[in-house]
Amino acid sequence: MKLYYSPGACSLSPHIILNEGGFSFDRERVDLASKKTETGADYAAINPDGYVPALLLDDGQVLTEGPAIIQYLADRVPEKKLAPPLGTLERYRLMQWLNFISTELHKGFSPLFHPQAPKEWKTVVAAQLGRRLSTVSRQLEGKDWLLGEGFTVADAYLFTVLGWGRHVGIDVEQWPVLQAYQGRVSTRPAVQSALKAEGLLQDT
Repeated sequence: MKLYYSPGACSLSPHIILNEGGFSFDRERVDLASKKTETGADYAAINPDGYVPALLLDDGQVLTEGPAIIQYLADRVPEKKLAPPLGTLERYRLMQWLNFISTELHKGFSPLFHPQAPKEWKTVVAAQLGRRLSTVSRQLEGKDWLLGEGFTVADAYLFTVLGWGRHVGIDVEQWPVLQAYQGRVSTRPAVQSALKAEGLLQDT
């Protein structure tokens, strides 16, 4: 398999899960501005939508959209318990949170990165995003992980999105529960490995 990624983007979550699952995989960096990969390939030919992540499977098929990719990977290694079993209520709880992270948090951050978005609109968006982060904080109260017991793919996605806050002026320190959670996730070897590989964490 090969993961197409951009450092710190939402492709970080499947990168983490590939590590957590013990998969053998290659990675190829994508320049999202030029739509070229580090080998000079036309990324639009791999994912016509032009964004990351994309996962090239061993049979040549390409899977896109982070929540789909991380569930696919989790189901390949059920013994790792990165997702509850298919058909259980717990699996639908996972889907519930993946949808929340995708639509309410991930897309909530998008206008804050847009250079042409008016300042007034960014203020409105930031306030809405703060309310959504408060929802996540309440969910995590008294828990180590988003679904309670055990690290899942939802934690990889949430960790990735929370990391964007420092780039757009949303300080996670406002929510001590989220700050502690970020610290907890960041110490996992699979997370450390992904951050280092993407140049987001220097070797000490």
